[in-house]
Amino acid sequence: MKLDIAHFEELHRDPDPWGYHTRWYEARKRALLLASLTRARYRRGLELGCSNGALTRALAARCDEMVATDAAANAVAQARGALADLAHVQVLHQRQPAQWPQGRFDLVVLGEIGYYLGIDELRALVLRIRASLLEDALVVAAHWRHPCPDRQLDTGVVHEELRGLGLHEAFAYRDDDLLLQAWSADAASVAQREGLA
Repeated sequence: MKLDIAHFEELHRDPDPWGYHTRWYEARKRALLLASLTRARYRRGLELGCSNGALTRALAARCDEMVATDAAANAVAQARGALADLAHVQVLHQRQPAQWPQGRFDLVVLGEIGYYLGIDELRALVLRIRASLLEDALVVAAHWRHPCPDRQLDTGVVHEELRGLGLHEAFAYRDDDLLLQAWSADAASVAQREGLA
């Protein structure tokens, strides 16, 4: 089954289709993700599936340069408008994995998009991510664990495929609603990097 981009274009006629600015689930997920990042700052971040840019803004505060992408033109327009005051943020109209931003990244974030891909697309995405990572990169994935429209893969399958990056697991958080997990090219913990352990 191929992803219906028209469905996501229609969803983004609403300026906040998933309640990023109004739902506690979204605010909590964003806070958990940001608190879990293993460094205070990143040189170049990439967010795949940025929607209206709510998470992008929070990530941009931690990155010297931030690139965000979405396959829906309406989402890109919303994100560009919401982030216009941030000169170090670029929002691209792209559908991954077929399209890919230039350059390399030390932070890559997939927020609730992996399960919209078919297994072959997801495997191609993993290869694209791996090829674009800087040597000290962190890859973060956050996915809803309940059924949802247009879902092609189970959240567990998505995260298992991301193990194919061949990186060390940096952290994992799971509850009934959310699986938040990350992999790093650097095996050292936060405490080890700061000389505490």
